[in-house]
Amino acid sequence: MVVLVGCGLWFTWRMRFVQFRMLGEMVRLLTDASVASVSGDRQASPKKHISSFQAFAVSVASRVGTGNLAGVATAIAVGGPGAVFWMWVMALVGAATAFVESTLGQLFKLHATDSFVGGPAYYISRGMRYCSWKPLRGSGRWMSVLFAILITVTFGLANNSIQANTICGAMNQALGLSPVVMGGVLAALTLLIVFGGIQRIAHVSAILVPVMAVGYFLLAVFIVVTNITIVPHVLKIIVEDAFGLSQVVGGGIGAAMMNGVKRGLFSNEAGEGSAPNAASTADVTHPVKQGLIQALGVFTDTLLVCSCTAFIILISGLYQSSGLNGINLTQVALESEIGSSGPVFVAVAIFLFAFSSIIANYYYGEANIRFMTSSRRVMTIYRVCSGGVMVMIGALVTLEVAWNMIDFCMALLTACNLVAIMVLGKYAFRLLDDYRRQKREGIREPQFHRHQLPEIADSLECWD
Repeated sequence: MVVLVGCGLWFTWRMRFVQFRMLGEMVRLLTDASVASVSGDRQASPKKHISSFQAFAVSVASRVGTGNLAGVATAIAVGGPGAVFWMWVMALVGAATAFVESTLGQLFKLHATDSFVGGPAYYISRGMRYCSWKPLRGSGRWMSVLFAILITVTFGLANNSIQANTICGAMNQALGLSPVVMGGVLAALTLLIVFGGIQRIAHVSAILVPVMAVGYFLLAVFIVVTNITIVPHVLKIIVEDAFGLSQVVGGGIGAAMMNGVKRGLFSNEAGEGSAPNAASTADVTHPVKQGLIQALGVFTDTLLVCSCTAFIILISGLYQSSGLNGINLTQVALESEIGSSGPVFVAVAIFLFAFSSIIANYYYGEANIRFMTSSRRVMTIYRVCSGGVMVMIGALVTLEVAWNMIDFCMALLTACNLVAIMVLGKYAFRLLDDYRRQKREGIREPQFHRHQLPEIADSLECWD
């Protein structure tokens, strides 16, 4: 966690606070259809390429999951309201890390059958060979394979079980649906989507993500507006608790900072190496475009969705006296604000949040299995295991073992990714300088060609 924070601060300083200075450009790129332009030599039909918004939707689908409803509640219950402040700080810092890793994912991406494919395994394998330090120069192959295995196990398998378990538990509590029935329906829906490949995943995510984010945001706005007189007090206790001026719950400034930092980092996934897998699929004219859009994804996850949960809980005041934690605290807080429909709304929200995470997590595994093998049989087995078997297992069992496995794998894959982006970050810096130069020259849609980085041109496939 300390290394993650350090990397975020270094990237923020080195790129002159890119996540703040270019916020307007991020929004423009996300909403401007012209960014879905050809990147390099297009080998597939234009209809088969993934737009910037679709790649953004897939990455946000993975980021925005049950942790945004349950994890934030846990951070507040354990660390106090001040944890929210440190959660915001981590989003602001982590956006710079997200920019670097997603820009590198775009730079080193490869052509695939129906889109582009890339991510940390690809830029570790193809980029580390140029490292000036000899021990790291020879580590690209084994480190990239290790990363590919870890992210497949973590996101494609174990994490999908946890998401499915949360969906089935919420539906059983709110609507009385049997976990067996709900698990079967969920597995069938997941298999239907994942067997359609990244195209279907991207289209479904592009629908689900705006619906779930906007719907949850509007609910939070309604609760804030109807309790507008309490909002100044809520902001006051967030700031005071963050600096240990007035501990409401938790163990002081240390607990607030630790839980806020942890929640921010694990929610927005900046530095873990997951989002670059989605970012690499986008068809853009310059790698920096997707780097900026993925930085905006960090803000969407933490500053928008996580903040919605935080305000709902803090306005209710139940974090002080209910003794509840996790998703139960979120459900009770909503029930206190909007009545008996609160738990049902949370169950529906969890379904949308967690189901979108399941299909996005599946794709992260697919992209990395493609890195290791082109066997269709292996891919079919993975699809059945990730979309069917692991979803059913998650619906029917407790998941302490899966959580422990995720924590261990997450630490290792984050370490692999951080080493790579610290070494390869210089290329992201140069790309950002080039992008800014072209914008200053009045070019609305900057373009990149691999001859602009001659020393690594042989490793760049998609930028002729």
